This record gives sequence, structure tokens and C-alpha cells, in this order.
Amino acid sequence: MKKFSLLTLLLLFSAFICLGAGTALGSNGNINSASLDVNLTNQNPDYARPGETVELTVSVQNVGNADLKDITVTVNPEYPFSKVSGENLVKEISYLNARQDDDDAAVLKFRFMTDSNASAGTYDIDITTTAKESGASSNTITTTKTIQLEVKGKEYAQVVTISKANIDIAKEEPLDLIITNTGTSPIKNLVVSWKDPKGVILPVYSDNTKYIKYLEAGDSVTVSYSIMADVNADPGLYTLDMDLSYEDYESNEQSINTTAGLFVGGETDFDVSFSESDAGEISLSVANVGNNMAYSVKVSVPDQDDYKVSGSSSTIVGNLEKGDYTIASFNVASSQAAGGSPEASPDNTKSSDKGENATSASMDTNPLKVQIEYTDAKGERITVDKEVKLEMTSGNMTAQGSGGQSSSSGIGSYLLYIVLIVLAGGVFVYRKKIQEKIQARRIEKSGNKKPEDPQA
Repeated sequence: MKKFSLLTLLLLFSAFICLGAGTALGSNGNINSASLDVNLTNQNPDYARPGETVELTVSVQNVGNADLKDITVTVNPEYPFSKVSGENLVKEISYLNARQDDDDAAVLKFRFMTDSNASAGTYDIDITTTAKESGASSNTITTTKTIQLEVKGKEYAQVVTISKANIDIAKEEPLDLIITNTGTSPIKNLVVSWKDPKGVILPVYSDNTKYIKYLEAGDSVTVSYSIMADVNADPGLYTLDMDLSYEDYESNEQSINTTAGLFVGGETDFDVSFSESDAGEISLSVANVGNNMAYSVKVSVPDQDDYKVSGSSSTIVGNLEKGDYTIASFNVASSQAAGGSPEASPDNTKSSDKGENATSASMDTNPLKVQIEYTDAKGERITVDKEVKLEMTSGNMTAQGSGGQSSSSGIGSYLLYIVLIVLAGGVFVYRKKIQEKIQARRIEKSGNKKPEDPQA
């Protein structure tokens, strides 16, 4: 038998110790166990995203010399990670043979939630395993493996505010969109565009696309457009399809599509002018000079100091298309002619003593106030105030409210004047005819008479 020296035995023992330690370290990786190797083999998605779930695939391999039983694997998430409802973070393995290959390892999956406000960074997650040796000893082995999980901030652009809810037809109006990065990571090369599928609303002075080079998380930026609705557009709510495309932290292009509503149509405008007057009644021409239809139009003469209305002070004229007009009539009288407080003239003569001249002066300086109420295309009731310059004679104004001479008596006087002229003309013609007849008779007599006796 070959004998070994003491030095040789020591060298062999040292080599055996080193070999065993190296094997243990190589099989363990980062765990503190001599028989179990726990590793993260897959992560979906590759980076945890705020507000989303992440799934971890873990392999558990028995690299020791003893069989193991009753293995329990527990994931202990801490902020920003938390348990997903219905998911079990404790998994069990009944048995693992000794000296397993990679292909024989047990595979477990765990899902948990990433907090929506999580900041970008790297976070630790502990995976704890417990197992019992199969055999008489039944020693319990507990190990903890710490893995690192990277969280990438979430980029998300959102149209937070639109400056307009409605626009008029055929009128240039500003439109401002406030874009906010509501994610937790910056956004690069943001492109904002919008489109009305019906082609009613279009941008003017520029196209429909705006560029934003960089937008920090939580920051906002305003993009401005000038827009106009087609003059032939029907009033109503129109859709704006909005597209926000940008680059994420890996320079991958992302896109967000959203929609917004914009009402086209609304208020309109009117022109009111004096049309005619007759016997104290005035007629007003009311025209829709705006670009929108007016529904259930009512024309009123409100209470005012200079004029008063007898009878109804309001009339409903129905619907008025753009460019259409109607006539509204009222019995209106001057308050002064109707017995209102007279004003002293410069020569200390009361205006009432001056008769129609004072009334005419009052009409020339004080317009009539008129109110127009209508329902716009949105169903809202709108009131528009107008003033109308009247062109009426003093007789017409006095006729309606004063106790003096009426307009009918003025017309009677005018007719009497005409009759007198006609009668005077008739008398003149009649007298001329009589003169002609007398002259004819004289000529006739002088022609048939014998020469007179000189004695006669």
C-alpha cells in the first residue's frame, strides 16, 4: 500500500475544501443557501410601469446533495409594489430532488401592482424560501434572495382643457388646447393634431399640427389655433378627432387618440329700422343680419321715459332665417304729447304751448328702445337691445295719447282743403261758361237787328 505523507494529506484536504466551497458559491448565486438556488428568469413587461401590473417568473432549483420537501416560496413586495387582488404571493413546492439540473428546476410566477405615482428607479424585492431536508434529520432551511426591479416612468399626454365650447359660423375664432404630461416620465417630440371628419371646422393661417420638443412630467403647454366654421354649416355639435404622438424614453413612438366636441352656431344679431307710421301706429322692420337662425323671435317696446305704448307692447314674429326679415307694429305715442311733463323753452314758453314743433323736436332727439328676444341654436334664450330713430309727424304722435286733435281730424282738414279747391275751380269754370253764353247772345242779337232810326 502506497503511503502518503502528512504534507500530501494536508494538500489534498485543502483542495477538497476549496473545491466544495467553489461548488457551493457557484450553485448559490446571490442566495444564502447551500442547497437551493432561486433566480429571476423572466419579467413581463421588461420594466415595471406605474399603474400597471408586472409578472415575475422565478426558478427554484435544488443544487444540494439532499432531497428537499415542503418548499415554500414567498415574495415580499414593498413600495412601490403591492399585492394584486386575487393573486397569491406564497407558492408551495412539495418535493425537489437533490442535484437538479437547470431543466429540472421548479418554475413559479408572481404578479403584483406598481403604484401609479411611482418614480422611475430601481427597487429591491425579497424572495424568501423555506424547505425541509428529506430524511431523518428533517432540518429546515430558510434563505432570502433579493432581486432588483427597474421602474420606468409612464409617459402620458392628455388634452386637459379646450378654450372653446362653441364657435360662430363663418367667423374666425381662437382655439387653445392645453396639453399636460400626466405621466411620470418626460415626453419628447410631441406632435398634436386634430381633424373634423365632416370638414366643417378648419384651421386658418396654419395647418392643424403643432410640435412640442420636450415636455417634463407634470408640465403643461398651450397650443393655439385660429379656426373657422363653414358659412353653410348646419348648427350642431361636431367632433374633433385629436391625435397626440410622442417618443418615450427608448425613442419608441407612442400615440394617443382622443375626441372632443365643439358646437357650431349660437347667437345671431338683428337690425331694426323704422318702416312707416300711420295714425299713431309705427311699423318696425326687424332683420336677422347674423349667420345663425333665430327661433321664436319676440319684439317688444319696453317701458321708457320718452314714449309709451297703448295696447300690446310685444309681438311674436316666429322664426327668422339668417338674412330674413319681418314687420312688427306698435301703437306708440310721445310721452310729452300725451301729457308728460313739459320742458321750458329758452324764451320761457312751455313746449306744450308750441304745439307740434316741440313734439317734433322731441322725436328727433330721442330714439325708441326696442328689445328682441329669441332662442338660439343651443336652445338658450337671448335678449338683444336696439334703438330706433323714429321719423314721424307731430300729428301722428299726438294722435295716440293726448286729448287734443286726433289724426283723423287732421286728415279731415286736409280733405276739406282739397274739396274747397275743387269747388273754387268749379265755380270759376261755371262763371266762365256763363260769360261765354252771354257774349254769344249779344253777338247774335247784333247780327239780326235792322238799322236803327236816327230818331230813335
